[in-house]
Amino acid sequence: MALKYQLLATDGQARRGRLTTPHGVVETPAFMPVGTLGAVKGLTFQELEDAGASVMLANLYHLTLRPGIDVIERLGGIHAFTGWQRPILTDSGGYQVWSLSPLRKMSREGVVFKSHLDGSMVKFTPESVAESQARMGVDIAMMLDECPPYPIEKADAAKSLELTNHWAERARQAWPDEAGGGLFGIVQGSVFEDLRLRAARELTEMDFAGYAIGGVSVGEGIEHRRFAVECTTSALPEHKPRYLMGLGTPLDLLHGVQHGIDLFDCVMPARHARHGQLFTRDGVIKIKNARFKDDPTPIDPHSSWPLAQRYSRAFFHHLFKAKEITAPVLATLLNVRFYLDFMADLREGVELGTLATLAEEFVRRYTAGDPGSS
Repeated sequence: MALKYQLLATDGQARRGRLTTPHGVVETPAFMPVGTLGAVKGLTFQELEDAGASVMLANLYHLTLRPGIDVIERLGGIHAFTGWQRPILTDSGGYQVWSLSPLRKMSREGVVFKSHLDGSMVKFTPESVAESQARMGVDIAMMLDECPPYPIEKADAAKSLELTNHWAERARQAWPDEAGGGLFGIVQGSVFEDLRLRAARELTEMDFAGYAIGGVSVGEGIEHRRFAVECTTSALPEHKPRYLMGLGTPLDLLHGVQHGIDLFDCVMPARHARHGQLFTRDGVIKIKNARFKDDPTPIDPHSSWPLAQRYSRAFFHHLFKAKEITAPVLATLLNVRFYLDFMADLREGVELGTLATLAEEFVRRYTAGDPGSS
């Protein structure tokens, strides 16, 4: 597995690291913008690079449906196909096992999906998922897992975990030694500490290139999902990268960093942007609110993006109300830059040993919020 993780500094449980992949270096902790189909909605790769994105996430399920793994492999792999030359992580379809439950049938062998596009049947197994990601040439590949719903009885969570770890063993055996990237194991176990610890222990024995915390933000409350992070990270090996899947808010990211997470992803920056919700150090601004119609304040005077200081809140409000295509594009760029800048600040805080002070000040401002924030 051609991944190398270096632990450069710590501050409490927080880690400052460097993940070297076949397509570049990722300074951690890092946020991965979500490019489901191989691109982040509304943004060019140049804009992503200029914003500081060092790694992008793409979705194996959706790329399997279109254009298909054969096409991507024939055109030189996912980097050549998309034009993104920095590291790429692909998920496994495990989230779709949960989110598309009416359209799939699951067995010990794997999962059969009914395509939401044309109704055709697509089969995912631990082996086929690993093979597809290796064929595409991704830097970080995720094993196939079952993402259990919430609430769930402990007996059902244990049964689900047994299946996921069975798939993990098969995936680990199927991952080709000559593949350029690395395969991550995914820790499940819902909200049950003993199941999370068992999952972490068994996956560690399989010696994956890295480890992810899955099965969070599927309906459970903030206390449960943060507990899952806290009890899991302590059981993961220190010399391997750790990835928190699918979370979340800036406060979720801060909590994850404080407890030793290295990698994050979430659709929130782009999805919220399309609905006129803008992330700033002073909270989330709902720019469509009428009170911004005559507000000359820069959209975010604290952003490193010059256009956030050039454009007024009144102008952003006008663009959204007029349904101008520029509105969600600029808002997405603003939100992605906020997330990437925030992670850069957290990396610096760990390096300097000032993370606690930085976190206290950020939480104070962010939760106090703008009058139009949430």
